[in-house]
Amino acid sequence: MGSEHGHDGHSHGPSAADVASGAPHRRIWPLATSVGIIGGFFVVELVAGLVFGSLALVADAGHMLTDVVALTMGLSALLLARHGRITDGRSFGWYRAEVFTAVVNAVLLIGVGAFVLVEAIRRIGSSPEVPGGPMIIVATLGLVANIVVMLLLRADAEGSIAVRGAYLEVLADAVGSVGVLVAGVVALTTGWGYADLIVAVLIALWVVPRALRLARDALQILNQQAPSHIDLAGLRARLADVPGVDDVHDLHVWSVTTGMDVVTVHLTAHGDHTRVLADARAVLDAQGLEHATVQIESSGSRAACSGELTW
Repeated sequence: MGSEHGHDGHSHGPSAADVASGAPHRRIWPLATSVGIIGGFFVVELVAGLVFGSLALVADAGHMLTDVVALTMGLSALLLARHGRITDGRSFGWYRAEVFTAVVNAVLLIGVGAFVLVEAIRRIGSSPEVPGGPMIIVATLGLVANIVVMLLLRADAEGSIAVRGAYLEVLADAVGSVGVLVAGVVALTTGWGYADLIVAVLIALWVVPRALRLARDALQILNQQAPSHIDLAGLRARLADVPGVDDVHDLHVWSVTTGMDVVTVHLTAHGDHTRVLADARAVLDAQGLEHATVQIESSGSRAACSGELTW
């Protein structure tokens, strides 16, 4: 075949476990604390919304519930990633669990948004009467809880798609709490109950696009698309410029989960394959692609192998 498979022709970077070591452990306690805070306040807000007939409070409580689910799933995913055993049949362990939680999280957000919109339409013309004082008190407490949780999660929001999903949920709740606070002030000072409906609809319209973006990002990972921060054409060109490289083919870049990018590539080369391999690895390392599989093939082997692969 002309391919070389020794240490001089076939190289693997650090394992997936090596790349992500320590990260799940670092994120576990902020998530666990956040579950307790948000879970406790969800009960308070739901009871208040039902007792006082506030759709804005019920909508915000619904978002709180998705927060609890998202945080719990994110916590479970990180625990699986940390303790899940890597086997031959599951070579990346449970790191993909984070991505699945992000998809479920997005679906929950979209579902709550749709429910609030339908309920708001149903209440049009009913002259809603909402007590402003209790709304202000509950919304203020909710805003404080959301801010505390946001501070706990902010540092890891970019490093984990599961944490980012939970962070977006809490951010949406913070915005919702501000909206409920405004609606409470309007209801208290003017007695205009429709402010409650308007705020509920605005919360839903603010949340849904962000949920769709989260779902898109998670599905891109599940579909094994190239990460958006990797310029695949530029990477191919830089590999082709490595001295001794005649051809670059079968270049694939994808993500196992956030922060765990993987690359495989075949290089047809002449001359010192060891040197070509080292230079190619340097190019990949410069792009943050440390988990790499690089196969060097002797010039002429590409033609011999052509036609064997159909995808």
